[in-house]
Amino acid sequence: MTAIEPEHPVAVVGAGTMGQGIAQVALVAGHPVRLYDALPGRAEEAARAVAGRLDRLVAKGRMPAEARDAAVARLRPVAELAGLADSALVVEAVVELLDVKQRLFRELEEVVADDCLLATNTSSLPVTAVAGPLRRPGRLVGLHFFNPAPLLPLVEVVRGHATDEAAADRAYATAAAWGKTPVRCADTPGFIVNRLARPFYAEAFRLLEERAADPATLDAVLRESGGFAMGPFELTDLIGQDVNEAVTRSVYEAFFHHPKFTPSLAQRRLVEAGLLGRKSGRGWYDHAEGAARPEPDTAAPEKAPGALVLHGVLPPAAAVLPELIEAAGIAVTRGEAGGADGGYFALPGGARLALTDGRSATGDAGEPAVRFDLALDYRSCARVALAASPGTSPADLRATVGLFQALGKKVSVVADAPGLIVARTVALLVDLAEDAAGRGVAGPEDIDTAMRLGVNYPRGPLEWGRELGAAWVRRFLANMESEYPGGRYAPSQPLRRRAAVKENLLPS
Repeated sequence: MTAIEPEHPVAVVGAGTMGQGIAQVALVAGHPVRLYDALPGRAEEAARAVAGRLDRLVAKGRMPAEARDAAVARLRPVAELAGLADSALVVEAVVELLDVKQRLFRELEEVVADDCLLATNTSSLPVTAVAGPLRRPGRLVGLHFFNPAPLLPLVEVVRGHATDEAAADRAYATAAAWGKTPVRCADTPGFIVNRLARPFYAEAFRLLEERAADPATLDAVLRESGGFAMGPFELTDLIGQDVNEAVTRSVYEAFFHHPKFTPSLAQRRLVEAGLLGRKSGRGWYDHAEGAARPEPDTAAPEKAPGALVLHGVLPPAAAVLPELIEAAGIAVTRGEAGGADGGYFALPGGARLALTDGRSATGDAGEPAVRFDLALDYRSCARVALAASPGTSPADLRATVGLFQALGKKVSVVADAPGLIVARTVALLVDLAEDAAGRGVAGPEDIDTAMRLGVNYPRGPLEWGRELGAAWVRRFLANMESEYPGGRYAPSQPLRRRAAVKENLLPS
């Protein structure tokens, strides 16, 4: 199916920030654009705002003045829905209320031609339900742009239960022709991005509730060790705590209160208190002018051990550490084979130093142990988180801090939380992505593309899972489930199947 040709008009209903952004995208792609809003005068105001944005592009040298003039000439605010009659595509970007959207599309059916493609930009409502009352629900598709629409490349093309394949194909081709990166997904709660992103926020909030670390430290570890562009506390302050919490609750409700999507009580209290983030002046952080930003907890300089003994083989995610340690001038000798729990370093005072495996450092035996967190890349990461069991001597903890400092890392010592910070977040992202792919929500490539482009993750979750190994992720989550029974961390069936295949327990 081919894209809608540029000479055919595109209508945008809803002249708020998102509607203006979508209108700008269609204009720049060459379409005549009709802009409508139910609030009198709002469409005219929005048209002026779009023209102003194009003016700024010209001033920055990113758009020729002639192209701006031609685009502005193609933009027409209309006062009645009847003014959209000649549109080949209508994109709705109104308030996230199902009855409002349903009523709008019923009215549009009376106005536009039978071959006009209808699209909803909803981020949280079922496309199937939006199309439900229509005479021809097959022509309605989800086109979920991300804000700001002119800048962010991702568009989720959502096929509702009744959406015609030809309509979804035409929407996909049109988004691609507009210079966007479309991904296909089924009509499930949260689509791809809002479904899979929940653990990024939820695990950090849970760690805060457990007093494992403060927001600044949790943000710093996820940025500087996990490679995420922003931490969850600073990001939700930017998004708006009310907006982020509403999406979380919507997904939780849509999945019938599944424990993997449980909202945060700490975030709920913020919203109830009106501490919504930047827009209210305060959220997790104080955003008042001149307010000091809290610093993450960072360990003071310590002396590194002169030598370590490595027993067994470290998991693939940490396999590079012996090389890095030796390059820092610290001798690594090979000891006995590791146990069932995998490889570990023996510290001078007798404690075991190992990558987190989903259990607390304390463990059932209570033996001296230090766990270090997962990193996107131990070569380039700037920070590593550690947790020690109560039986670990202060000298061994100091030696571990000095070890990672010798590798050029800042070190955050956090409370003994099972799975630490990055590892438990990434493991859940991988699990949800495997589950989504296994259930046909989207293809693996589209899932990874959506998470890289939609929320700027450093690596697609399925790609990350391949790097870590499905068997390692499954064991990690099984250990987490033992620490926190109730289903939140239980490995999904698709992940278990993939891990079994890798371990030759099932035919490949």
